[in-house]
Amino acid sequence: MVNHAPNGYFIPMTALEHDILKQLIELEATVKAMPAANPKPSLLPRFQKIEALADQLPRGTAPDLLHYLQRKSYEKARQWLEGRFAEIQKGGCLR
Repeated sequence: MVNHAPNGYFIPMTALEHDILKQLIELEATVKAMPAANPKPSLLPRFQKIEALADQLPRGTAPDLLHYLQRKSYEKARQWLEGRFAEIQKGGCLR
């Protein structure tokens, strides 16, 4: 999978980034299904998996992606990994 960077260049997605994106998509699906779920699923294992994967990212990983993952801005991290940079809402830190 390949992303477009904000500067227009192509960025190949690493296998680890792909795994993080997969976990973020699964987290979103779980959250969307929660209103109908009984009993409610625990999100903690999903958060732990995302954090464990994020901890494996190497030096040189895009600073914005690291920032979103460290701040638990998972929607922004997903948008970044999907190359949807224009959709990322600026937060209080203006990133």
